[in-house]
Amino acid sequence: MDKLLIQGGRPLQGEVTISGAKNAALPILCAALLTADAVELDNVPALRDIGTTLSLLERMGVRTQRPGDEQVTLQADHIHSQEAPYELVKTMRASILVLGPLLARFGRARVSLPGGCAIGQRPVDQHIKGLAAMGASIHIEHGFVVAEAPRLRGANILTDMVTVTGTENLLMAATLAEGRTVLENAACEPEVVDLANMLIAMGARIEGHGTDRIVIDGVGQLHGARHHIVPDRIEAGTFLCAVAATGGDITLRRAAPDTLGAVLDKLRDTGLDITTGPDWIRARMHRRPQATGFRTSEYPGFPTDMQAQLMALNTLAEGTAVITENIFENRFMHVQELCRMGADIEIDGHTAVVKGGEQLLGATVMATDLRASASLVIAGLAAQGQTTVERIYHLDRGYERMERKLQALGADIQRIQ
Repeated sequence: MDKLLIQGGRPLQGEVTISGAKNAALPILCAALLTADAVELDNVPALRDIGTTLSLLERMGVRTQRPGDEQVTLQADHIHSQEAPYELVKTMRASILVLGPLLARFGRARVSLPGGCAIGQRPVDQHIKGLAAMGASIHIEHGFVVAEAPRLRGANILTDMVTVTGTENLLMAATLAEGRTVLENAACEPEVVDLANMLIAMGARIEGHGTDRIVIDGVGQLHGARHHIVPDRIEAGTFLCAVAATGGDITLRRAAPDTLGAVLDKLRDTGLDITTGPDWIRARMHRRPQATGFRTSEYPGFPTDMQAQLMALNTLAEGTAVITENIFENRFMHVQELCRMGADIEIDGHTAVVKGGEQLLGATVMATDLRASASLVIAGLAAQGQTTVERIYHLDRGYERMERKLQALGADIQRIQ
């Protein structure tokens, strides 16, 4: 099992290219199931989760090709299975995103209940509730969601909570439904907008994406399209936290600063000097960071996927930060690992109180989930001495060649087996 060895204390300098967004690419890959025509995708990141999704689609009969490093072509013209088996779904909750497309186009789907990072309960009941409102017959059988519908019908759907994957699943299903579907309390994330833009390029009729009310008028069929995946705002935010923690001067290329409003605001509060252009971000830090508290919330609020990284930065800051996690109930598992490096953090329910210290000390730590992995890398880059980050297969799920990108910025980091 791979590990990362980090010798801390080096400021970051130089340029780094941001990869395509994992959380946009995964539903867009699944959207290829909605048409028999070829779907061509650019800016697809090379991640473990992308590979898992492609394996799942190939298992169903989707033909896939990789004409270039960041390109994937998919064609679902000979689907022989509408089942997503447990062995492929168990490592990645986003596998549930095949449910809506399969049901909409083929009238049936059998999808294993998903797994993924152990950061809290993420039930699929809102997916099931929405599809049932559209006329699907759904039941749970031996750990599978089994759904059938001759053709889905448009419906007004109000989810009990804001759910990104729920919005994406219902959005894809509604494109081929009969009549109009209205999704109320819909997720507004940039990745949802990217999926909607891809579906529109395929011939879908969608309005309101990017707001909490999305209107979809179903069509008889969709066609192929070419689409460029949006940049990964969480990867960008992670590199910004890294330079804020270590000091230095870096420029992010192929970034999307307009999707990072809440993150950039909080990082500026820490003292990070940030300038932006249409597709680049420059960040400079030449002082000790200032403590900055925050509360996670749905977009456009501060993203839960950046909570661990900014917490790592706060362990080195001047002052005390109060951090409240409002999205997932079990997303403080990185705290005990940061404390092994000398961090002073106290947990009270959904709130963490972080008292900043002047330095962290290198230690052997264990990644517990995807974003926790990134927080430990940030801590290791800033710590005195050597840090070993174990179980980095979590990191590989969502960051493309992270150690290589950090090496190019001057970090002393290497992967060992």
